[in-house]
Amino acid sequence: MADTFNYRIDHHGSLVRPAGLDPKDPESVAEAVREAVVLQRKLRSTVVTDGDFPRADFRGAVLDNVTGLRRTDTVVDGLTRWVAESLPEAKGPLLADGAARLAELTVIAPKASLPSPAYLAATTFEPGLGVASARELGEALAEIVSAEIALLVSRGVRLIQLNNPLLLDWPADSPLSFEDALAVEAAALRLDERPEGVRTGLCPGWTAPAEADPARLERLYGEVPADRWILPFDQGTPAELDLIRALPEDRDLCLGVVDATTPDLEDIDTVMARLDAAAELKDMEDMAVSPSRGFADVADAPLLTAEQQRRKLVLVETVARYCWGNEF
Repeated sequence: MADTFNYRIDHHGSLVRPAGLDPKDPESVAEAVREAVVLQRKLRSTVVTDGDFPRADFRGAVLDNVTGLRRTDTVVDGLTRWVAESLPEAKGPLLADGAARLAELTVIAPKASLPSPAYLAATTFEPGLGVASARELGEALAEIVSAEIALLVSRGVRLIQLNNPLLLDWPADSPLSFEDALAVEAAALRLDERPEGVRTGLCPGWTAPAEADPARLERLYGEVPADRWILPFDQGTPAELDLIRALPEDRDLCLGVVDATTPDLEDIDTVMARLDAAAELKDMEDMAVSPSRGFADVADAPLLTAEQQRRKLVLVETVARYCWGNEF
């Protein structure tokens, strides 16, 4: 794709919050975001985010800004569970106002990351609470996310990523079927108008499954109209290569080449050897690199320290320079 190079050095969005950050203090958050923008610029990232600093976790852009969903006291996989008591409605813009403020701080392209509607529907649907089905809930959330994507694009955002940690290994007991999940994601990502350079991306999982299912991947890539697929590529498993092998030629690819969950730095020769293998399956000009996932998808549970995060991001930038020289 012609504009892939504009976003060659990427990251998922969430960053380690600075010590003492009070998310209830707008001035404290604004200052932390300004410092995060400076950090991303110094690290030569080709995208900039607010680090998810204004939110408790990576789902907050939606959960904090819609009606109909209630926070519970239950924690599942490190995340506080929310449940849908009625079909959600947006109370206003989800990220667009913040993205506009980001654009005022730097010339680097602002990136917006949102939880995907299928993920939210699968994890918040509870039978008997007022929503008829997980599919109906997913469709309502897709409408909200789709409207926000259009608003973000109108505000000048050119890279928008949806995150669904479950899609690569969809749970058999999910209240939302895999087929319905694909339909919901597709509804959110369809753009009626697409200005030059806009990319919509989907991260379908933080890690690759033990074994890739070619039939499922064909459906996933074929039915969900994401331009850019953000895929795990930090373990060197055959399944990671299978994820690339199944990707259609007309899609961009962002590979998570460093593990955001461990402080140990990857050996750059090992990373480059993996990328050489990926290049046999996909044109390098349609690729980008990033960490494998966000560094702090939950605000009070960062995966690394700020310094360890910095080293990982420096390594991503170094890998990009090795691959594509100084084209950015």
